[in-house]
Formats: sequence, C-alpha cells, structure tokens
Amino acid sequence: MPPACSFRVRDAARLALPVLALLAAPAAVRAQSAADQNAVELPEVVVSATGLPTPEREVASSVSVVTADDIARAQQRTLPDVLQALPGLNVVQTGGPGGQTSVFIRGTNSNHVKVLIDGIDAGNPSTPNGAFDFGQLLASDLERVEVLRGPQSGLYGSDAIGGVISVTTKKGEGPPKVTGYVEGGALGTFNQYAGLSGSTEKLAYSFNVTHFSSTDIPVTPQNIVPLGWPTSPNAYDNWTYSTRLDWEATDNFAVNFVARYIDTSLAYTPDTYPPPTYEGVPAAQRSTSYASMFFTKGEGVWKAFDDRLVTTFGISDLSTSNPTTGPNPSVNGTYEGDRQIYYLRSNFVMAPGQNLLAGVERRNESMTSSTAYTQMDAATGDTGAYAEYQGNLWNRLFFAANVRYDSDDSFGDHTTFRLAPALLFDETGTKLKASYGTGFKAPTLYQLYAPYYGNAALKPEESTGWDAGFEQKAFGDKVLFGATWFHNDITNLISYDPATYQNVNISSAVSQGIEAFVAVAVTDRIDVRLDYTYTHVVGYMPVGQPFGAACAPIDATSCNPLRRPNNKVSVTLGWRPTDALDLSASLVYASSWWDIVRLTSNYVDQPGYTVVNLAANYRLNANTTLFGRIDNLFDQTYENPNGFLAPGFGAFGGVRLTW
Repeated sequence: MPPACSFRVRDAARLALPVLALLAAPAAVRAQSAADQNAVELPEVVVSATGLPTPEREVASSVSVVTADDIARAQQRTLPDVLQALPGLNVVQTGGPGGQTSVFIRGTNSNHVKVLIDGIDAGNPSTPNGAFDFGQLLASDLERVEVLRGPQSGLYGSDAIGGVISVTTKKGEGPPKVTGYVEGGALGTFNQYAGLSGSTEKLAYSFNVTHFSSTDIPVTPQNIVPLGWPTSPNAYDNWTYSTRLDWEATDNFAVNFVARYIDTSLAYTPDTYPPPTYEGVPAAQRSTSYASMFFTKGEGVWKAFDDRLVTTFGISDLSTSNPTTGPNPSVNGTYEGDRQIYYLRSNFVMAPGQNLLAGVERRNESMTSSTAYTQMDAATGDTGAYAEYQGNLWNRLFFAANVRYDSDDSFGDHTTFRLAPALLFDETGTKLKASYGTGFKAPTLYQLYAPYYGNAALKPEESTGWDAGFEQKAFGDKVLFGATWFHNDITNLISYDPATYQNVNISSAVSQGIEAFVAVAVTDRIDVRLDYTYTHVVGYMPVGQPFGAACAPIDATSCNPLRRPNNKVSVTLGWRPTDALDLSASLVYASSWWDIVRLTSNYVDQPGYTVVNLAANYRLNANTTLFGRIDNLFDQTYENPNGFLAPGFGAFGGVRLTW
C-alpha cells in the first residue's frame, strides 16, 4: 500500500522464484500486492476517510486498504500479520502469536489509534492506557481493513490522534456456501476455520468459527536467563465465533446485526524480582492470561426521498474480561470492562457529489479490577455530535470538512475538526492532496481513578496535524508513484509525576516524516510495489522532570519516544505463472529504535531487522486449494520489543475447501 495514498494494499504479492535472490538483499523489505490484479489497480471505494463510501480518486486522506483476497493470498492469520507491512505503522508484539500487540501510527503512542470492528469501538476500557490488543483478532472472516493516517477526531472522537484502523467482516452473498481450511506447521501450529454464508432476496447471512492454536512459541532470549534456569515456550489458543446478518425488511428499511466472541488463553513467562537482590529474572513457571471479548451491534437503516436521505440508528456493546492466574502472584488479577454506544446519523445527498453527514452518539463505559494490591471500580461517559460536508467541484476538486463537539463526563467539553481537499488533473494523471485536522485522547478510567496514581483533574491529550502530497500515474497507468509529508504536534501528554505519584498532563511531542511509494505492473502477471516511511519523533518534558520509562533522553528537556524506528521499507513482488498457481514474496525492513531492556528498564538502542516471507496457493479445482508459506525465510533473529524473541523460520501448509 503506497505510503501517501489510498491504493490497494498488496500484502500477498506473488513473486517468481528466480527473484528470491533479490529479496535477500538487506535493503529489501516486505510488501503488499494483489495476485490476479494489476499492481496499480485502486480499490473502488474508501469508507473510513469520510464515513461514507467514497471513490478512492476523490479521497485526500492517506489510507491503506487490505482486502479479503489480499489476506487469503498472503495466508495472514491475525490482524498484526495484516498490518505488519503497511506504511506509517510499527507493529510491536511480545513474542509470537497471542503476545500483547501494539500499533504505532506515524510515531504517535500506541493508544492514539481508534480501532473499529464493524463500527464497534474496540479500545479496551479496563486497561491502563485503553488500547486495543491487536494480537487477539484473527483474520479469517475479515472482508476489509482500512488504515486511515493522521488526526481524525473531527469525525471519530477520542483516541484518533494517530489515525483510525477500521475492520469490516464478510457479508454473505449468493447461494449458500460452506468454506473451511485446516493448517499445520511450525510453533506447534494447528489451525482450523469453517464458515457458512449466502443470501436470499431479503437476508444476507454469514456464520464463522475459527480455532487458532500454537503450543510451542520460543519467546525468552537465552541471554537474559540465569545459568541453569528453566525456560518455557509460550502456548496460545484462540476460539473466535462471528455472525453477520443483513435483513432488508422493506424497500426503505433494513436491519443489520453483527456479533463476535473471542476466547483466548496464553501461557507465558512473566518477570519476577525475587529477594534478596530483587533483580529481574524470567519466572521459573508460566502464568496463564485469559481474554474474552464480546462485540455486538444492532442497527436500523431508513431511506427516504429516493434514497437521498439515509438515516442509521443503533447500539453497540463491548464487554471484556482479562484474568491472569498461575504460580506468580505479582501478575495475577482480573480486569473487566464494558462500553455501550448509542448512535444516530444521517447522510443527505443535496446534489450529485454534495453530501451532508450529521450524527450524535452517547458513550457509557465502566471497568473493574482486582489484584493482590488494589481494587478499582469506575465509570464515565461522553456525548458527541458531529457534522461533515463532502463536496465535488467540476469533477476536479474534491474536499471533506468535518467538525465534532464532545461533552465528556470527566473533563468537560472539547471541539475538533478536519479539512481534506484533493485536486485531480486527469490530463496528466496527477493528484494533489492535503489535510489538516485536530485530535484528542480522553484520559482512561485507570488514569483518572486508579488508587494512588489516578488524577480526576486530567485533561485530554491533544494534537494538531497536517499532511500534503501527490500521486502520479505514468507509462499508460502501469506505474504509480507518490509521496506525502506529515507533521503532528501533540500536547498535554499524560506522564507520571514521581513527586505526587500521580498522572499529570505535562509532556508533549512532535512527529513528522514522509511516506513514499512506487508501484509497477511489470506484466499482467508480475507486479512489484515499494513503500518507504521515514518517521522522526521527539518528546519534550519541563526542566527537572524525569522522562520515565517511555522516552530515552536526548538532553535535559527532550527525548526519543520508544519503539519508533526512523526508517521502514516494504517491498512486495508477485507472480501468477498460471491461472491456478499464485506465488508471492514480501519483506519488511525496520531500522533500529530506542527501547528499554526487559528486566532492568535501562534504555537500549535496539537493532533493526529484515524479514522475508513467502506464500504459494495452488487451486486444484473449483473446490480445493492447496497452500503453503514460509515465514522469516532467512531465520532472522530479532526482538521487538526488547526481551521478546520474534518467531524464527517457520513453514506452514494446509488445504482450503469450498462447497
């Protein structure tokens, strides 16, 4: 996916075997490409940028789109796999499958990304920073993933300082169809999936169940383990059940329903600090962390005035439970969260290409926690209203402008906005685009009300950001290239005050950089795409204030925020030698970044990495496909974050059936 544009992501580009030598080069990295489609083909519409289905050519925001075909082609099993190669993102996972996973967009914090699953806010209200754990979401039933970069609170409210990741599940269509796959391989992997989908004249339905299991995941580096000390691999198990129903009750009224239940367990090695030295050491025995998440949404859609007015109203709910048990009491505890959002929005087509979108929503969320040291029970809420105008002048100038007002039960009122114009020159195949907007992140319940550390007077973290860039077609649309410069000023960041033991709004940061891309359709069956992202982030603290464990000092008042590599490159090559055989290869390169040592919290310049992945799909007939892939082809040893081994060389294979 091009860093500065919203072109189709090629996560599973097919690669001819003769070019594998090129992929081993240090400068090479992972990419995204579509198998049976031209490398420069664009997705038909983008939804996340404006909240409305909008042709890609009219979108000014920087958006990456990954489709179900891309996911199947690359055999990506989890959402972190899908996001790994996208421009502007750094995916950090503690070990392999099931490890806690954070995503940093354009250098902002991991909780500065709004995550929506079928429109349901997926942020976890029971965690200290409120972020969604990407490691728990499987990709088997995903229809589309959109990554929208830059401040987006003018439409989406809290959390959207770095951007928005919107996930949409598959909608049933056509005659009844049963699909499934079985897969096995490295890390003690044994995965299964089964789905039933289809549609009638009035009802579309989709039911899915996925089991993901890895029983032997090496995570703890040998160099942090005392001589003779036992080590244990992680073991992860995930059962996911999902349903989507779309019912056209009448010509003017429809009812939609989605539900997803995720039930996981992760046996892992926590850190302990035993007396008398209290020096950190990996625990001798594993603890088990459980996670259950239930997402559900029901809504009605009413159309009027020949479909020019579309009104949607409904309620979504998220319930989470995250207990940890085992022989290490310092990590044992239970965290539970709940969120309901009631919403109403209407879009009115005033004239062709002229839309007015307006909406209101009420959010209620709560959490409880119980550990060996503290207990907590808290709740808050927010009422928001927004409006957006989307326009088209002369079929050349396209723009979106939105504004949102939030009245939060904890910190009061807040207003955000966004402007995003795009100018097209079809005569030369040129697109100029820019955006300017603001974002905010509301304090979490933990930050507000936690025993000892909470501060009910906290204000929201805030940002003002802009980007500007171009996209250019060449050589008869066989080549696309472009670049976008971005800049984001973030203030009121919440930090820890050692004098009062409380959270305070005291720090700030500046993130800026460039996203550039080139995509080439070499032939109808061979394509290549390259993405490059440069990110430079600096944090700032008042004189005399400690930086804490989240920022490596540069001087007395500035520091390097952790886990933000300056350089990231993605390359994808794809080849379809026959209609039945689909080959792909991808690489991801990330330069070094500042981190903290797992057991001591000292700062460390963490080495970067280059990872090569291969995948092959062979269609035996209309009902049967054999597939196989190799992850980390050259067995690159690296830690992201420090102290947690990423998986090494792994081979996987299986069969996919459709009836």
